[in-house]
Amino acid sequence: MDHIVIRSYLCAPSSLLGDNPFVNALIFIDTNILLDFYRIRGGGEGLGLLRRIGDHHDLIIRGDQIEMEYKKNRQRVIIESLGRLKTPDWSGLTPPAFLSDAQPAKAISTSKSQITLQQKRLKRRIEAILKNPSKHDPVYKCLQRLFKHDSPYNLTRDKKIRLQIRRLAWKRFILGYPPRKKEETTIGDAINWEWIIHCIKECGKDVVLVTRDTDYGIVYENEPILNDWLAQEFKERISRTRKIVITDRLAHAFKLASITVTKEEENEERTLLNEIVRKAEQPELRVPYHADWPHWDDIP
Repeated sequence: MDHIVIRSYLCAPSSLLGDNPFVNALIFIDTNILLDFYRIRGGGEGLGLLRRIGDHHDLIIRGDQIEMEYKKNRQRVIIESLGRLKTPDWSGLTPPAFLSDAQPAKAISTSKSQITLQQKRLKRRIEAILKNPSKHDPVYKCLQRLFKHDSPYNLTRDKKIRLQIRRLAWKRFILGYPPRKKEETTIGDAINWEWIIHCIKECGKDVVLVTRDTDYGIVYENEPILNDWLAQEFKERISRTRKIVITDRLAHAFKLASITVTKEEENEERTLLNEIVRKAEQPELRVPYHADWPHWDDIP
């Protein structure tokens, strides 16, 4: 009975732990979470979590694999997120001729001109972000500092340990060990997991995994649960007393690591998660990256 209690606590879904912080924990942030900063809509509160990343480089496990995946998909996700940005249907705002001299009609005409002008400016800004992110993309600039920051938890090409990590990743990939997708042809997730294990083994800390990738487990009642084999492997290779928690919310991970987050930041992320779930349940809402976004050709 004691064994079952210990196991459920060490590898429990984050909901069972609430927001009780760990005394000492590192955070692994998967690529899909980093790309969410391009999906958050509304005000600037969503980028508050990005600033938390910038302030805590030494608590984050990352490496060249995460950096490559982020830069490989950044432009595509930006285009996808713009799929919901539409030009207004001006035909529905055009008054009949006998009202063309009315003040409201003139105000609509002025607003149309202003919106058209701002869309042109927005288009130029988007082009700059896509072509020159190191100068114009705030997300890219923040994450670039993270990837280039020298840290014992950053697996870069100049570290010899990378060769050992790759060999271990290749071995677990060939044997079919998780994390791995059913039709996976690359060892990226395996590299990330082996690097997580190495970092935790070396530093003696707990770890929080932030991901929406089902390679690491399942989702039940909107809560991620760590894969059984990964939970067992963590105990056998690390410790039965060390804790590993998986969550799909970056704000929750920060709180577990005793990093302060605001209610606004939590709400922004919760709204995004609800939108992701809604799209998953209604495939017709998904916007392909090559969709007619956002009708720039309609701008005179």
